Amino acid sequence: MNFTKTTEQDSNYNHLENMSISELLENINNEDKTVPLAVEKALPQIEKLVEQIVNKLSQGGRLLYIGAGTSGRLGILDASECPPTFGVSHDLVIGLIAGGDTAIRKAVEFAEDSLTQGWEDLKANNISGNDVVVGIAASGTTPYVIAALETCNKHNIITGCITSNHNSPLSQTAQFPIEVIVGPEFVTGSSRMKAGTAQKLVLNMITTTTMVQLGHIKGNKMVDMQLSNNKLFDRGTKMIISELNITKSEAEVLLEKYKNVRLAIQNYNHGN
Repeated sequence: MNFTKTTEQDSNYNHLENMSISELLENINNEDKTVPLAVEKALPQIEKLVEQIVNKLSQGGRLLYIGAGTSGRLGILDASECPPTFGVSHDLVIGLIAGGDTAIRKAVEFAEDSLTQGWEDLKANNISGNDVVVGIAASGTTPYVIAALETCNKHNIITGCITSNHNSPLSQTAQFPIEVIVGPEFVTGSSRMKAGTAQKLVLNMITTTTMVQLGHIKGNKMVDMQLSNNKLFDRGTKMIISELNITKSEAEVLLEKYKNVRLAIQNYNHGN
């Protein structure tokens, strides 16, 4: 198999320690500008995976991300944002990281090298054929992730992946691979940079597109969001005012009563 890790190749820049702050920032920014263009090339792959996710979730299934290090943390970040943004259950989108919750803050030595723990972590979340499992690994070689996806495949569980290396072992394992080839990092091998940014962009796309397709957005508004702070309550009030053309005080009364923008709008319409 022809496989070269572009994420490990030498940076296009050298003697970073001799650069001024301004030069460092400008050069990092120039590299970052290339990331959305790399994501654009992967849109057909992203679409294929999202179609599978929408299909499974509309039938009561779930989406599980699995990764190590930065990749695992980004999966957890995306999963954790779904309930407040879209009002869905915390069990609908789940992020798993090699080494468990401890690894969210501190690296757990050799956790990503386990060939069995990934599947154990999925089993602990009652993984089934209704679910979709997406492995995240910039390198495309993380044993924890690859082995988990291999076992999923054996159990007829749909698998996808997000990686930044072409033809990686992870891409070869996942049924629906997404490859965002961002090239060498500014600091050689530091895949938390461009590769991590690419992962974040793709994860945004996956869950946002899925949740829109599942009906959790009305117009362009988060009508199912959780009202977990004053800012969000205020945003919800403005949505209701805009939708129903009523006063602020009327909107606040509705929102206090129903605790949900969608329900407030629906019940006002039914009552009038």
